[in-house]
Amino acid sequence: MKLQADRIDGTNAISRHGPEGVIVNGVEHTTSVVVPWKGQVLAWPVSDFAALSAEHFAMVAGLKPELVIFGSGRRIRFPSAALLRPLIDQHIGIETMDTAAACRTYNVLLAEDRPVVVALLFEAAAASPV
Repeated sequence: MKLQADRIDGTNAISRHGPEGVIVNGVEHTTSVVVPWKGQVLAWPVSDFAALSAEHFAMVAGLKPELVIFGSGRRIRFPSAALLRPLIDQHIGIETMDTAAACRTYNVLLAEDRPVVVALLFEAAAASPV
């Protein structure tokens, strides 16, 4: 789904999203990704929800946002508090949504000039039965 046509100056706007990935500032990302409001878009080295660890969220916390939006994939799934401890310890807000809602919410907060990060989980497609 196309979200917006133009980049907001100096920020990382998501212009399209779908089950296979997102386009940020004209660049397609088809694996899990961390999109900060400003700065470099980062690969997020997690390929499935069950593999999430506190270290994955510590990477996000290191960007020092006010709020993190976690896009958990096609459906909403909540990580445990133990996984979110790096964010909680730094008093960083966290919201969990499905990836489509996370992309939309991120762009709204970005337009409000908020220091927000979206961490998007894109899981590898399951192999189809033969």
